[in-house]
Amino acid sequence: MSIRGPEALASLDEAMRDIRREEDDLSTRLARSAERVAKIKESEAELFRQLAQLRLDPSVQGELDGAISAAEAKAREQLKAHAKDLSKAEKDVAESDATLGRLTAERAEALKQFEGHQAELKTLAAKLGATIARDPAFAAKRNQATELADVAAQSMRKTEQAEADRDAKGKPYRDDPLFLYLWEAGYGTASYRANNLIRYLDGLVAGIVGFHKARPNFAMLNEIPLRLREHAERQIAIAKAAEAEVDALEAQAIDAAGGKPIRDAMSAAQQRIDALDAQMVAIEDKRDEATKTLSALSQGNNPAFAGALSELAVALGREDIRTLLADARKTRTGQDDTIVAQIDDARARAKEEDAETADQKERLKTLAARRRELEDIQWEFKKQRFDDPRSTFREDKLVGDLLNDFLRGGISAASYWDQWQRSQNWSAGTSDWGGGVGLPNNGRQSNNPWPDNGGSTFNWPDSSFGGGGSTKSKPNNGGFGGGWTGGSSNSGGGGFSRPRTGSVGTRKHSGFKTGGGF
Repeated sequence: MSIRGPEALASLDEAMRDIRREEDDLSTRLARSAERVAKIKESEAELFRQLAQLRLDPSVQGELDGAISAAEAKAREQLKAHAKDLSKAEKDVAESDATLGRLTAERAEALKQFEGHQAELKTLAAKLGATIARDPAFAAKRNQATELADVAAQSMRKTEQAEADRDAKGKPYRDDPLFLYLWEAGYGTASYRANNLIRYLDGLVAGIVGFHKARPNFAMLNEIPLRLREHAERQIAIAKAAEAEVDALEAQAIDAAGGKPIRDAMSAAQQRIDALDAQMVAIEDKRDEATKTLSALSQGNNPAFAGALSELAVALGREDIRTLLADARKTRTGQDDTIVAQIDDARARAKEEDAETADQKERLKTLAARRRELEDIQWEFKKQRFDDPRSTFREDKLVGDLLNDFLRGGISAASYWDQWQRSQNWSAGTSDWGGGVGLPNNGRQSNNPWPDNGGSTFNWPDSSFGGGGSTKSKPNNGGFGGGWTGGSSNSGGGGFSRPRTGSVGTRKHSGFKTGGGF
């Protein structure tokens, strides 16, 4: 069963709310646990004080009581400060959650408005689409754009094949350190610089490795992909220009038919959505920082707080305290028995708390990582306009079983996102006249017009959309008019471009540095 873009995004939003809710719950439980451990220590201190009163000389009691009380007072003071910091951190996280909830609701409302305008445009297109589509000038321009896009796609396929050949066939050359040394030194070219002795020795090395014969082959192997890529990028630029001309013709036709107010309204709604997305990113990052603080505090990682507890623990572990307890165990009285039992119980409870929180700390760490991954996926989802009402996904399990697998760590974020891309399509009629306004290529082609939709290694040069990252080959100082990139020419799909702390932008501008950390 298929699922529409807005419903798919709503499911991701719901999953995100669940993660945040569980994070908050775990942080609260950890914080309370840390407080309980502190109180248990205080209780233990009081029990030792009572035991000392029973068993020790008053002068010794005073010394021991002073040591414990000093540590106890410091712990109590730090506990109070810790509680204050904790309360502030909890409040910061809660405020961010509330803001995100409000922004998410506003975005959903803006998307509904956008969909309403789409429906108006669709009605207009139904009346005029057939006439416009038969317009010779429009049809010719559209066919030309399609043909140019095909040419660009073929050019890029050839480029990628040539780059793959370069990587495979060039490996023996790159694996030869002597050949590589001469290549990088520019030996045999005008750029080669060396004194007479080095030239003499390099000449010997060149003879040993057959450099003069191998050099042209390796140079050609590097040169061909570079030239092909330059050609492919020119073809892409031409294809994009042709697409822009078709867009302009379509917009003119829509405006002439009285659709300009609708188009303007759609543009305004989209701008509103983009602005909300930028705000959400900023708040998510703010929440992330607040969550880190809360997590550290809830786990007792506040240095002052941890230090005070440690001092109390040291005070309770002093040699005289240990002796006092050992003596009490040996020569029990009725009162000794009760106090010793209470001390044992307090220590057992503190140990149980530590054991229980160990799992919770690990879970909290996992949740934070999963939340950030889901933020990355949501960012890409919106950037590619997958939330558009005209976007559909063939597999509804993307928001069911696969989502659960991802949240449980059964599949990686990259794999999960890859499946989103492979399942996505534009609804029927999107490519008709006026049906794709506001979408990449106005919906005339798939989201990624180039080969291997979803898994392609190519992006538009300005990264305006597309699923995979691309690492363009660049020459090094090989000295032969070309170069070797030293490895694979591109990266696989699944790269994430969400901005992180300190960056502000809309999804129209994807020039942020990768911060996803996948």
